[in-house]
Amino acid sequence: MKLLSALVAVLSIGHVVAAGEVASLEFELHAAETAFAKSMADRDLKTFSSFLDDETVFSSPTGPLRGKQAVIEAWSVFFNGEHAPFSWQPEEVTVGESGVLGLSFGPVIGPGGKRIGTFNSGWRKDPKLGWKIIFDRGCPACRCPE
Repeated sequence: MKLLSALVAVLSIGHVVAAGEVASLEFELHAAETAFAKSMADRDLKTFSSFLDDETVFSSPTGPLRGKQAVIEAWSVFFNGEHAPFSWQPEEVTVGESGVLGLSFGPVIGPGGKRIGTFNSGWRKDPKLGWKIIFDRGCPACRCPE
C-alpha cells in the first residue's frame, strides 16, 4: 500500500524536465518574449494579442486587467501612432522544473532611449499553442545605487 501511495504521489507531481531541456525551454521563452516585444515595435496588436493567455492578468494603475480582451482593450491605445511609446527586452528568463511555467523580466525603455521601468511577465506553456503570458506587471525604473 505504501508503494502504491508513493507512486501516486510521484505521478501527481507531474513531469520534471532535465537540466538540458530547461535550458532549451529558457531559450524558447526568451524568443517568445522577444517576439512579444517586437509586436509593439511593429505596431501589430494582433500579434501582441496572440501571446496573451485567455486568463491573463496585467496589473495597471487602475487595478488588474483580467482576461485577454480586457488587456487588448486597455493596451490598444499603445498601438496608436507611427512609433511605439516604449519598448522592452528580456534581460533574464527562467523556467520551472515542470517546463510549464516561466518568468521573464527586463528593462522598459522610453522613446528617448532612457530606462523608464522594469517589466515582469509570468508565462505558461500550452502544449499546442506555445508560451502564453498569464501575469504581467511593470514598475518604475529602479533608483538603486550602483
